[in-house]
Amino acid sequence: MATRRPVASLWIGTRLHYLNQLCLLSHVRQGHPTTLYCTDTVENLPEGVEVRPASEIMQLDREIIAQTSASFLSNVFRYKMIQKTDAIWIDCDAFCYRPFPDGMENIYAGHGFRGALNCGVVYIPPRGELIARLLDYYDNLPEAPPWFNKQQRKKLDRQDPSLAHPVRIYMAERTAFGPQAFTYFAQQTGDYDKALTPDYLYPVPFQLNDVFYDPYGRVEGHFTDNTLSVHLYTNGTRPWWRKHVPLPGSYAYRMCQEIGVDPAAALEE
Repeated sequence: MATRRPVASLWIGTRLHYLNQLCLLSHVRQGHPTTLYCTDTVENLPEGVEVRPASEIMQLDREIIAQTSASFLSNVFRYKMIQKTDAIWIDCDAFCYRPFPDGMENIYAGHGFRGALNCGVVYIPPRGELIARLLDYYDNLPEAPPWFNKQQRKKLDRQDPSLAHPVRIYMAERTAFGPQAFTYFAQQTGDYDKALTPDYLYPVPFQLNDVFYDPYGRVEGHFTDNTLSVHLYTNGTRPWWRKHVPLPGSYAYRMCQEIGVDPAAALEE
């Protein structure tokens, strides 16, 4: 198989869930050199995935992570990674359905029913205005994100002043470092109109994510000839599915069978 564009992600912790193993291996299967930047030694990393220390890209503040979420600082990490390595960012719950085309310079799309852009799978020019605006926002956080409305600003003002400023913003609006920031700055730079349609990267809306575990769910009915990636939305998955083997016939079960992942060996503890 021809070597394709590199892809990469970040993992904070010591153990992958079976869906994470599945999604990483799906990129390996499609010929993408796949790198996982790690903060710790991961005990169940699948063969074929290259491991690199996260510190090669940036230092991650463990205290801020503890006060927010494991994925919070990944919103900064992904753009620094693109800028340094020219790789495509993939969330660890993005399943590679088809390989990413070599010449595609803007890889991002809206998801769900609201029309906002998501950055779960993203590539933007590493020397472009959009990435410069995003990194400037993260490196020089304003008192409040410029898109915050009156209610959001009031909520921010009510946060504990002893908390670090990024944590206060997170507590006021959980996606202010992620999709909200990406959507706002893409609108400011004119890159919003370059977004792919949702069927490229998020063919199944977030609100319907249970369909991946339904043995009678026709997941592929959401796919089109454009579909490159299928987001499995592990952050929104019901706890039962994270702790149990998927039902035979479901999309999650069939993909594990196809790629060779044993769900029983990597359930959420």
